[in-house]
Amino acid sequence: MNPVKNHTLFTNQDIYLFKEGKHYKLYEKFGAHSVEKEGVRGVYFSVWAPNAKDVSIIGEFNNWKPSVHILYPRWDESGIWEGFINDLEWGTLYKYAIETVNGEILEKSDPFALSWEQNIQAASLVSTTWYEWKDKKWMQNRWKKNRRESPLSVYELHLGSWKRSEDGSDRFLNYRDIAEKLVPYVKEMGFTHVEFMPVMEYPYDPSWGYQVTGFYAATSRFGSPQDLMYLIDELHQNDIGVFLDWVPSHFPGDANGLHRFDGSYLYEHEDPKKGFHPDWKSHIFNYGRNEVKSFLISNAVFWLDRYHADGLRVDAVTSMLYLDYSRNEGEWEPNIYGGNINLEAKTFLQEFNTAVYKEFGNNIITIAEESSDFPMLTHPVDVGGVGFGMKWMMGWMHDTLDYFKEDPLNRKYHHHKLTFASMYMYNENYMMPLSHDEVVHGKSSLIYKMAGDEWQKFANLRALFVYMYTHPGAKLLFMGDEFGQTSEWNYTKSLDWYLLQYPIHKGLQTLVKDLNHLYKNETSLYENQFSKDGFEWIEADDLENSVYVYLRKGKEEKNVLMIVINLTPRVLDYKIGVDTGTYWEVIFNSDDEQYHGSGVKSEIFKEQDEEWMRHSKSISLNLSPLSGIILRQKKEKKDQLYKIETQKK
Repeated sequence: MNPVKNHTLFTNQDIYLFKEGKHYKLYEKFGAHSVEKEGVRGVYFSVWAPNAKDVSIIGEFNNWKPSVHILYPRWDESGIWEGFINDLEWGTLYKYAIETVNGEILEKSDPFALSWEQNIQAASLVSTTWYEWKDKKWMQNRWKKNRRESPLSVYELHLGSWKRSEDGSDRFLNYRDIAEKLVPYVKEMGFTHVEFMPVMEYPYDPSWGYQVTGFYAATSRFGSPQDLMYLIDELHQNDIGVFLDWVPSHFPGDANGLHRFDGSYLYEHEDPKKGFHPDWKSHIFNYGRNEVKSFLISNAVFWLDRYHADGLRVDAVTSMLYLDYSRNEGEWEPNIYGGNINLEAKTFLQEFNTAVYKEFGNNIITIAEESSDFPMLTHPVDVGGVGFGMKWMMGWMHDTLDYFKEDPLNRKYHHHKLTFASMYMYNENYMMPLSHDEVVHGKSSLIYKMAGDEWQKFANLRALFVYMYTHPGAKLLFMGDEFGQTSEWNYTKSLDWYLLQYPIHKGLQTLVKDLNHLYKNETSLYENQFSKDGFEWIEADDLENSVYVYLRKGKEEKNVLMIVINLTPRVLDYKIGVDTGTYWEVIFNSDDEQYHGSGVKSEIFKEQDEEWMRHSKSISLNLSPLSGIILRQKKEKKDQLYKIETQKK
């Protein structure tokens, strides 16, 4: 079992593209690949370590001794070391022993390894991403029509704490076990997609996966690469899409990881003002280095290609775009124009979006977690935008949660926290998140952010969900919020599923399920979700009553819903302006008894030919307390739906 020189998977074109930052499928070249040379099966290894003095493969097969199975540097000064070792089997543990120019021996895991050992040593495994997929129908028809005009309701979850073993061991479930439980649940609940918090290999559980070491490896906490593929395959076969959290913003300083990989600042920026995160104590990629750009964009393509992901939610984009992110004066340096934008990071993100959309077209979507007002984030690159498909609407989330914390008596002083988003909601393509970040670190669970006693808290949350599902933009809800998880999210244990034995929690879950199905069935809620044609305020200024009334409009003239939100605990008789020739019926009320509401019926009891709220006539209906009510515009009037006969002046 000896390394063989002059065995390569690289062409001259590969090397050129790699050095230009334009090679987007490096996973086909780097790492450990089972190949045959002159009739002999073995494993070809290649690694980028341009400043190394020597590189060798160490593993169980040579008692982890350096310089036994050496790799050879390529002649083209690309910094790539490569070699072939025969007779190695799948599952073989290995690392690169990298001798630095100072004589230090670094033991590094393979940056392109497909699987990592799950212990403190975290060696790489000779592995494969071969899998017999059964999701062809899904992959061919991922978006039945333009994704901008499709319903998008996302269930965000952490695989290690959604559910755990019920045998008393509290162990992690395998990806396949998760599939058995998750797929029917998400399908019944009506979510269109799931979003997995990072599934790439990471060493530190409290990081929730956001401190990635194995960028190409599915974390072995929950099984093999094929086990994760099975989970995604099962979701796809049940018409559920999969988004993956992707973390190109930073990486930890673990000794076996990317930090000072060959003894030099190879993947990270050497200048700590650009290369070190003060908040996360981690290292920032050097976005100006072409080989690093090839590594990262190839990684994005890898998860979309090999794992059939339907999109990537890109973490911590704000930290990438701003040189002064979380830094005080003197801790950062302006760009060449004197500004605070990281121009190299912006260019990288533009190239990333351009590359993945060129490769996969509109079959995938990229979503930015970005909390500032950085301009044109979801606009096309060719008009100066950054090229993302969507952006998390962080301002909406914070304003909404701040409002619902207020006692109803005080809400009139904060009324326009809920209307402010309409001032900017068409500047970008927005996804409305109620994410994991809002239910940890002392922020309390979502249900306990609501004002009032227990009944009012649940009524408030039900009304908030109606507001969220009927507001323009895609939706995202973190696991547990759908049934009113009472404790903060704890990554070390399962959600408190036992709460569903209580009617008030079960009612909330039923409401979210019904809202998901309503959202998917009522095209007015998504056809124009990124267009000004899809929304109209009827009443935005009723501070005294804390009532909001707006329309959601589809592409057809009669395809309209009216939403009425009453955010006080009072029952109100309320008059609303409507147009002549329009007729309405109540189709949803968050205060219904099936949702464990008060059961106060909201019904239209009067119609008048009287100008009201800038409209030619009016309807009157009684509003349930702390409720969200949805009315559908009918094509023709049916008097029996009204509580009393029409009254006209």
